[in-house]
Amino acid sequence: MERLKRQSGAMDILEHYIALIEAISGNPLVVGNKVTLLIDGPATYAAMLEAIQNAKDHINLETYIFEDDEVGRRFADLLLHKQSEGVQVNLIYDSLGCLNTPASFFQRLRDGGIQALEFNPVNPLKVRKKWLLANRDHRKILIVDGSVAFTGGVNISRVYSSSSFSAEDHERNAQEAWRDTHVQIEGPAVAEFQKLFLETWARGYGPELSERNYFPTLKHEGRDLLEVVGSIPGEENRITYIMYVSAFIYAQNFIHLTSSYFVPDEQTAEALRSAAQRGVDVKIILPGVSDEGIVFYAGRSYYARLLKSGVKLYERQESMLHAKTAVIDDVWSTVGSTNMDLWSFLRNDEVNAVILGRDFATKMEDMFQKDLEESKQIYLERWKKRHINERVREWFSRLLTHWL
Repeated sequence: MERLKRQSGAMDILEHYIALIEAISGNPLVVGNKVTLLIDGPATYAAMLEAIQNAKDHINLETYIFEDDEVGRRFADLLLHKQSEGVQVNLIYDSLGCLNTPASFFQRLRDGGIQALEFNPVNPLKVRKKWLLANRDHRKILIVDGSVAFTGGVNISRVYSSSSFSAEDHERNAQEAWRDTHVQIEGPAVAEFQKLFLETWARGYGPELSERNYFPTLKHEGRDLLEVVGSIPGEENRITYIMYVSAFIYAQNFIHLTSSYFVPDEQTAEALRSAAQRGVDVKIILPGVSDEGIVFYAGRSYYARLLKSGVKLYERQESMLHAKTAVIDDVWSTVGSTNMDLWSFLRNDEVNAVILGRDFATKMEDMFQKDLEESKQIYLERWKKRHINERVREWFSRLLTHWL
């Protein structure tokens, strides 16, 4: 990072971020990819189901939540249909994330020939290694035929059934209007997602996989540069955290962040405050309502210091914000599963796609501006006048920050 500081003055901003990411990851970016932005559940599910329908060799699906509802059953039925056609389906689902999904739902998939791995079972009697309840597989990955991959924040659940934008869906149910973002990736970077899936399968002691063409020859599909950032718990696996903090530190013009569960550690918060103080336009869209009350109020406990430093905060209205995205300086973008909290950075298996390129960043910025229109800005003077009950909730929730 010190070397990059010395070089940055002579670099084009895109070259600057290429050098930064490669220095952090130790790997070159993967060239020749086409990344398609998918906004909300309906667009994401349509693209995923189409890819599954067109599968010829194999389908690898990894998800935190797979619910037994109309959306989950639609996916299950199609996966079983493809398995019956001779396409091998391999599924990894998180035990805690799927705690409310009946075991019979997954047994039906197994009975149909699908290979299914329950990640880190909640029941310690089913664990074949050290039992770590806090280690969850929070990734959302779909790979079809080794040639197309999907990732982001969208689980398989009916809460994503409607658009979260008021102008697009006036009839939506508030409980089915979760705001989230996913991406579809074609090109050489798909192999990186495949590696992550197979590594998780091996770590979870999944059954022996059928011989399939998991790594076909991949040609260039577009111009997007991509780094696939997968993280697992441990001192040596905090690359996602370093990626975010370093991007904030080196931002030159703007940081536009969307975060569903925002409980930053002090270094992350300081990186955002410092950026704002040196003139970077820092805007963060946060949830106006949340399904996690303690996390919601712990995040709000950071508002005052951020606002005082010049960070602009907004709360998304009318829907449950679940997206985890960022766009920086018109060239650096990320979409993934990682929340801005210690649980994601230290305890979960997570994955993010980091995309470098002005064309994709423009689409991300357009999406961010559209979310701003659906959000309410938080002003410091008004925030200081909030009710004492709110302050008490924030104070109490802040005490639990390390576990959020």
